[in-house]
Amino acid sequence: MTEALRPLGIELRHFAVLIVLADRGPTLQRDLGVETGSDKAGIMRVVDDLERKGLAVRKPVPGDRRARAVEITPAGLELFDAAHVAAEPLAERLVGELEPGEPERLAELLTRFAHPHSAHPDSHEA
Repeated sequence: MTEALRPLGIELRHFAVLIVLADRGPTLQRDLGVETGSDKAGIMRVVDDLERKGLAVRKPVPGDRRARAVEITPAGLELFDAAHVAAEPLAERLVGELEPGEPERLAELLTRFAHPHSAHPDSHEA
C-alpha cells in the first residue's frame, strides 16, 4: 500500500485520515485520532501535513473555541479518489484467494474491529 500511495505524495497515515473525512465529513481532530488509532501529537502532524498539501482544512467549531473540525478539500477528495483507484489492484490481490462471500465477511470483521463502538452486542450477552 505504501508503494501504491507514494506516487500520490501521501503515506498510509494520511490516507487513513482522508478515508474518515470522505466518509464522515467534517470531523473533530480528536475524533480523527480515535478513528485512526493516532495519539494527539500524531494526528496533529498528519492534519498539519494534509493542510500544507491543501488536502484538508481546520475550521473552528461553533460553541467550542478550543475544538477544530477537519474538513477534506476538493483537492483532498480528488487525491482520495486517486488513492482508492491505486489501492484497488492491491485489494483484489489480497482477497483473490478467499472463498465466495469471504471478502465481504472480512470487510465486516475489519470494520467491527476498527469501529468497536458501532458494533452490535452479541445476542447472548443481553
